[in-house]
Amino acid sequence: MSSPASEKLIPAATILLLRDSAEGLEVFMVVRHHQIDFASGALVFPGGKVDPRDRHENVRGLVDGAEDLDDWEFAMRVAAIREAYEECGVLLARDEKTGALVNAARLTELEHRRDALNKGEIGIGDMLAEEGLRLAADLLTPYAHWITPNMMPKRFDTRFYLALAPEDHLAVHDGSESVDSVWIKPLDAVREAEEGKRTIIFPTRVNVQKLGRHANAAHAIETARAARIVTVEPQVTKNEAGEPVLRIPIEAGYDVNEEPLSRVKV
Repeated sequence: MSSPASEKLIPAATILLLRDSAEGLEVFMVVRHHQIDFASGALVFPGGKVDPRDRHENVRGLVDGAEDLDDWEFAMRVAAIREAYEECGVLLARDEKTGALVNAARLTELEHRRDALNKGEIGIGDMLAEEGLRLAADLLTPYAHWITPNMMPKRFDTRFYLALAPEDHLAVHDGSESVDSVWIKPLDAVREAEEGKRTIIFPTRVNVQKLGRHANAAHAIETARAARIVTVEPQVTKNEAGEPVLRIPIEAGYDVNEEPLSRVKV
């Protein structure tokens, strides 16, 4: 029987930063540090747990596009933007006075803030208020919603978002939680995982595979905006041959809806 602690869901958010290159659509991914307790050594999208300070009352008034969001969705979007900034240096935020997106020069000026956020010395609301910024939550497009299977000792309630990466922001891993990074075509990531060159956990693999249907970032975002988000909580069951599999809802729209349990990396 599961313990009460194992049944508690940890809210988390992840962000698929997109760009168009001469080779087609690319997504930014990082390699988790081997000492991280979730997805260690795996190629993942930037993201992490919701910080209690993401929900602080001083944050909501400093977020564009937050007016109609419930508390859960609001905290998820704030966490997604904050984690992308902490983990890879991309900040989806606007100058409070001009309304212009933060550019590369301003990012350089804010680097000390990134370090303070990473260390937990300040909350995102403190940074926004003191630097005259507003988070651009309106630039995030909900893409997927996954809940970790109940067989796992640590369970996450995770929202995935799509966002176009600002052209002049240099996405780079932080060297702490992540130790490598790459802009990669979605189907190249899937192929390299199949060839054993990359480690990609099941939720990441099927989401990046789904992203590979699109030729460019605009089409991916437009399609996601029109789609219905189906919550995915993988279930352990057996297929017709009696083999244990991890099954997800067909309605979620992925290329596969079950995977042999022996192959699953969660």
